[in-house]
Amino acid sequence: MTTLKKLMAMFFLFSMIVSSCGLPSAQVETPTIPPETPIPLPSPTPAPQNLTVCLGAEPNTLYPFGGPNAAARSVLASIYDGPIDMVGYEYQPVILSQLPSIENGDAQIVSTPVQAGAQVVDAAGAVVLLAQGTKVRPSSCRADDCVITWDGTTPLEMDQMIVTFRIRPDVTWADGTPLTADDSVFAYNIASDPSAIANTYLIDRTQTYEAADASTVQWWGQPGFIDPAYFTNFWQPAPKHLWNQFPVNQLVTVDVSSRSPVGWGPYSVQEWAAGDHITLAKNPYYFRASEGYPKFDLLTYRFISDPNTAISEMAAGRCDILDPTIRLDGQAGLLKEMQASEEAQAFFAQGMNIEWLGLGLTPASYDDGYDTLYQKDRQNIFGDTHTRQGIAYCLDRQSVVNNVLFGLTTVPNTYLPVDHPLYDPAIDPIPFDPSVGISLLEQAGWRDTDGKPETPRQAVTVKNVAAGTPLQLTYYTTGATQRRQVTDILAQSLAQCGIGVEAHYFDQNDLYASGPSGLLFGRRFDLIEYAMGVNGIEPPCGWFTTDEIPSASNAWIGTNVTGYQNPEYDAYCRAAQLSLPGEQAYTDNYRQTEVLFSTELPAIPLYYRLRVAAARTGICHFDLDPTANPLWNIEAIDSGEGCQD
Repeated sequence: MTTLKKLMAMFFLFSMIVSSCGLPSAQVETPTIPPETPIPLPSPTPAPQNLTVCLGAEPNTLYPFGGPNAAARSVLASIYDGPIDMVGYEYQPVILSQLPSIENGDAQIVSTPVQAGAQVVDAAGAVVLLAQGTKVRPSSCRADDCVITWDGTTPLEMDQMIVTFRIRPDVTWADGTPLTADDSVFAYNIASDPSAIANTYLIDRTQTYEAADASTVQWWGQPGFIDPAYFTNFWQPAPKHLWNQFPVNQLVTVDVSSRSPVGWGPYSVQEWAAGDHITLAKNPYYFRASEGYPKFDLLTYRFISDPNTAISEMAAGRCDILDPTIRLDGQAGLLKEMQASEEAQAFFAQGMNIEWLGLGLTPASYDDGYDTLYQKDRQNIFGDTHTRQGIAYCLDRQSVVNNVLFGLTTVPNTYLPVDHPLYDPAIDPIPFDPSVGISLLEQAGWRDTDGKPETPRQAVTVKNVAAGTPLQLTYYTTGATQRRQVTDILAQSLAQCGIGVEAHYFDQNDLYASGPSGLLFGRRFDLIEYAMGVNGIEPPCGWFTTDEIPSASNAWIGTNVTGYQNPEYDAYCRAAQLSLPGEQAYTDNYRQTEVLFSTELPAIPLYYRLRVAAARTGICHFDLDPTANPLWNIEAIDSGEGCQD
């Protein structure tokens, strides 16, 4: 019985007693009963907001130092933020308070004395022990004309770079532990371990990497090492408090580092369902959380290798973003149509990856001398620059761009993209012009001896080529659909100049196999189509230096697969690499390499390879930058009302 009912009953009973006793009736006031206060209902908990990114493959590991594949690097961008981003051909500090520079004093070049037996970087760029007869650059020497051969006794000083990195004080690991300079030094020690999977180039040229205090790291280069990218020589921190209990060789496989690593970025790994998806949750300790980042509570990465399936899943709302690891370049036309009908957003970017047509200038068989007597070697058909230039004018590269790549990319003029700050705009492009191409071939000594344009030209007065040799070339590449289409277009355009082409298609593993048996790195081709690019912003002039020719002397490792050799080009490239950004010599020398490249044509750039991504129409702030990780700003990606900001 409720209190109200009890009170009413008592009042009624009291009235009956008074009446039955014959007592005079009293004016009894009915008590005022306060209304019951309604109990507020709990507010409904909003459903967590989930962003789904679909990848073209499953990550091979989430261990950042374990050789992660492209899919893994996309996932790692949400676990780690930075520490330095590359965006728009510029570097941006993320967890550093600023990028070190000579101007702000966090980088300096000092003159340091060196003694016999000390590790130094010699004039050729190799790490050596200083001894009598070593060729070195003494302090303040940045060119070849001031190189000396040390006599072993004269006091010697060399330049040394010292760079200071300052970590933001508000950065913590996802478990709330402060991120410190020791974590970066710990990562350097991991990379330096003999069992580590790491490129040792920078490690070998590092004298000291140490913590100056809790938030400051200093890098000391080896004497003689001048690094134009010195401001990036900061090792991505590793959680020492979690990983130091494991030997380095176990970090590749243990879950704490390879499947659920703790980072400092916007998200933390929650689940990895092998073969299907990885789910991450918002990191409450993210140093940008107070700014409202990340925008989603959950982030799911699904693995979908087939591009058509991925597009269907996006149309059905089960993929919000299609990452570039899904090979979408073959669906570029479809994505453009979907964007025009507002069914999706399509993103296209061209970056530092270029599709190349390599010319076999110096086959590996020439390494023991070019045989002109018995003609056992292939004829030196590409030795004359006019021949290479003629071939370039006879390649309809623009037709490839228009018909195979939907006009979404461009034909390069040099080894640098036109948006690169060091690109030389004064260099004239080489368009498809068979009349110019034929004229150049004629200058080189290739003639149409039978009066039949459909048959290959023959050598008549070509230097180092036997008379009567036909201009009939083999063309090697992989059997991918896109490359077959490219080969067909280029073969037809070359035929207009009297250049015969016989195409052969190979498995990727065969094409890129190591020398001496491999076609590309073994330098065993006339024409070969391949892709080559870089992950950094520094101009890769070294691609075509003599030192980069794959040969038996360097275990067939190198990027100069055509065998191009030009001491002048080597000197300009070396001088550029010994200069620092902001110095006039840095710009001038790189542009000289571009001028020589566009004239000498050690290889012919066909087109910038496309990076293609897509997103649902309701997604915003996704930015496919040509130089950045596709998900470099994952914390800012939003949808719905957030897109009105």
